Amino acid sequence: MQFLMLVYTDNTLMEAVHDGQYDTMMRGCFEHADELRAEGKLLGSQQLESATTARTIRNRNGRVSVVDGPFAETKEMLAGFNVLEADSLDEAVRMASEFPWSSTGSIEVRPIRDMNAVRRRVGAPVPEVS
Repeated sequence: MQFLMLVYTDNTLMEAVHDGQYDTMMRGCFEHADELRAEGKLLGSQQLESATTARTIRNRNGRVSVVDGPFAETKEMLAGFNVLEADSLDEAVRMASEFPWSSTGSIEVRPIRDMNAVRRRVGAPVPEVS
């Protein structure tokens, strides 16, 4: 079962982290990620640019609007994500809790829907794996 781990940060808390501490946190994050990747538990991860570079697109009644900024209107903004391989939500939460970012924001863990199962259910073709 796969889970999406969303990483949120609070800019005020991030700005309070001095460069050396940030570098130490990032090294620890990379080490943890590399360990999980070697175990086949981390399937992918990326960091995102600042929330100020985001755009939110909405389509309402046939009208498309594009708004600068993130969708959420909170102090915590999505900063990145990891795709985890875990046997349960509890295991995914445990793995996520070992990353340092819950101290500067929050981390959301959410199951990923099996899109091939959805494709089969709705009668859409399932792509062949090369």
